[in-house]
Amino acid sequence: MKKIKIPVDRAIGEEIPHDFTKISPQEGYKGAFFKRGHIITENDIPLLKSIGKNYIYKLILDEDDVHEDEFSLTLSPRLAGKNVEFDEKPSEGKITFKTKIDGLFKLDRKRVIKLNSMSVTSFPTIHNNFPVKKGQQLAAFRIIPLIAKKSVLNKALSIADRPLIWVEKYKIKKAALIVTGSEVYSGIVNDRFRPLIKGKLSQFDVMLEGYKIVQDDINEIKKAFLSFSKYEFIVVSGGSSVDPDDVTKKALKMAGVKFIREGNPIQPANNLTIGYFNDATVCIVPAGALFYKASAFDVMLPRLLAKDRITKRDIAEYAIGGLCHFCKVCVYPICPFGKV
Repeated sequence: MKKIKIPVDRAIGEEIPHDFTKISPQEGYKGAFFKRGHIITENDIPLLKSIGKNYIYKLILDEDDVHEDEFSLTLSPRLAGKNVEFDEKPSEGKITFKTKIDGLFKLDRKRVIKLNSMSVTSFPTIHNNFPVKKGQQLAAFRIIPLIAKKSVLNKALSIADRPLIWVEKYKIKKAALIVTGSEVYSGIVNDRFRPLIKGKLSQFDVMLEGYKIVQDDINEIKKAFLSFSKYEFIVVSGGSSVDPDDVTKKALKMAGVKFIREGNPIQPANNLTIGYFNDATVCIVPAGALFYKASAFDVMLPRLLAKDRITKRDIAEYAIGGLCHFCKVCVYPICPFGKV
């Protein structure tokens, strides 16, 4: 690449070689002030000087050179998977990616890291397994220098031989809730789980259809569970502590539920337990979830509703980032809690 330096006062008729950025905190503005390809006029000169452009560089690219815009335009279709859309044209060399739907954001962690390890590339994303809303930004791509070699682009294309980011739909639309506890069954204590679970499910457009309150009795819990076996998502609340009379897990095991593991490392809601029964996902939610705005249930829920199969290793990895900061004002999910 050759660069010819031209004083801005003599640059009338020349072409802007790349997007020129203006940053003005006072105006609350940061963006492309002049777009690539714009032909400079006499009226542009004071504006260019106001953003620190006293010289214009005329670029003459070699055959092996790739401009930042072409690099982004070539690679971006390979980065985006299902339910992801991206800018038709770059701005300041950057292309942004957004979700077309409400769903669960997914990424290929190893290849995202590999792409960003090339030094010239920048592909930041939001966290894996993050619940997203239609139109929400997921990632952005650009190269850091203005020009890169075609060999660099080819290497990036080889990494992106299949999509690096995508969004899964929430597959579950109806759910059932079994509330265990003799104190609730007898009416001594009001059921607080139903409004809690119903509210959390409604955020994902899931209807809480089935609902029963049962005593702390193995056979009664098993019977209630099997009556709801037609549902793809069954929440069972209470009866999951270390007390000998908490028999919920035993009852569900008798019914045929296969648990990934009993409990999880996330705090709060260590006793949240996930299992599977044929095609149904089963989630035991401990009473601690009533007290906190965000718990292990909130962390796991988007994945469960997308029917994203969770493994024993997945649960163990939540230990890192799985300790809530217990902030005075909870802003979950825009916080580090539950991010792996």
